Amino acid sequence: MKRKHEAPWSTGAWRKQLADVITDVGELLQILELQGGTPTGIPSALRRFPLRVPRAFVDRMRRGDPADPLLRQVLPILEEDRKVPGFTTDPVGELVSPPRDAVLQKYRGRALLMVTGTCAVHCRYCFRRHSPCADRETVARVFDAAIRRIAADPTIAEVILSGGDPLTLPDTELGVLAMRLAALPNVRRLRIHSRMPIVLPQRVDTRLTTWIGGLEVPAIVVVHVNHANEIDDDVRRALAALAATGAILLNQAVLLRGVNDTADVLSNLSQSLFDADVLPYYLHMLDAVEGAAHFRVPDEAAKNLYGELTARLPGYLVPKLVREVPGAPAKIGVDLWS
Repeated sequence: MKRKHEAPWSTGAWRKQLADVITDVGELLQILELQGGTPTGIPSALRRFPLRVPRAFVDRMRRGDPADPLLRQVLPILEEDRKVPGFTTDPVGELVSPPRDAVLQKYRGRALLMVTGTCAVHCRYCFRRHSPCADRETVARVFDAAIRRIAADPTIAEVILSGGDPLTLPDTELGVLAMRLAALPNVRRLRIHSRMPIVLPQRVDTRLTTWIGGLEVPAIVVVHVNHANEIDDDVRRALAALAATGAILLNQAVLLRGVNDTADVLSNLSQSLFDADVLPYYLHMLDAVEGAAHFRVPDEAAKNLYGELTARLPGYLVPKLVREVPGAPAKIGVDLWS
């Protein structure tokens, strides 16, 4: 049921904060009182995939702690330059079968619309860190073609707005696109995948909640939280405002070594999400993208963690442990791993 969906922040204030993200490693370390603000080693990967992190997210990091789980997700380290067998620039096969008119169809009945190549934060484990989409500010010029493609396929019942992060686009552009998609006869649901409500919660302003609440089809907002420390009071307010629109809120996390690879951390994450109106949805195994091997959790350890989690929590708080396999008709659950 839709409730009053006034957001706690003034319309458009997030644009200024998005333009003022931290892009310098030395500045990040200085703010966090680490190493005297001087990097000990800069990976060459930083040239291809630069540091990018909103100050609102940095504010949640522990000062003086190089092992902080939020810092670990965004700090470039020399390990990224290490070549590891099996880790590639295209771990899920998107470069082999690239989007057409910005539309990517991996699974039956769903279409992924790559609305932008921009993100508010550069997560060092991102499976698209080598993707050409990272070079695009927006693909707005092909939105008309994308809508025609989706409208012409009656099997597409759900459209997923992705990128990059769709919520880096202004609402004057994104809201119109969403409403056009929602008006298509074959589209029954609209899904928005975004890390913005977490790393820059001020993005959830009245303009955003108004168009989400006014959609003609159910909306699902899938956020990305890996650790409970990412959820502060501002994030809770943002998520509450999204929930008040009537949207279903789900979370996708990635299992990351040194970030959330213990049963205590994962259990706390699920319960913190539920307290913030979000249901745990997926816990992804790391995609084997070049530069992220240091985040890998071995399969056997992941299975053991999943077993501990199912023993601790009610079923609705246990995310599905899955991995993505290029060409598979769906994500592969832990029960089907070889």
